[in-house]
Amino acid sequence: MHEVSIAQSMLKIIEDESDKHGVSRVTQLHVRIGSLSTVVPEALSFAFEVITKGTVAEDAELNIEVVPAVGRCRNCNIDFKVDSALFLCPECGEIAAEIICGKELEISHIEAE
Repeated sequence: MHEVSIAQSMLKIIEDESDKHGVSRVTQLHVRIGSLSTVVPEALSFAFEVITKGTVAEDAELNIEVVPAVGRCRNCNIDFKVDSALFLCPECGEIAAEIICGKELEISHIEAE
């Protein structure tokens, strides 16, 4: 379950930023996870809750935004939501040349006291 190592990395970032800004308690963490990433949001939430016990982020609310996959057609040059494993353009049927979002795994912001 690689979500545990991801939660540990997030906690390290939280602790570093808390030290840098003199934060005593983190109340919320907002994370963006792409639908094409291999991260399972429920597993990450569980790991985060366990990992943060006894830290500045204990009892912090983890808000996860799942970012849908969007492809760009090499033929039409349009952007479209990817709904299948083939990444087919809804206009011309070509396979998307590029996935422009849906692979994210990032902390978008931290709320603290």
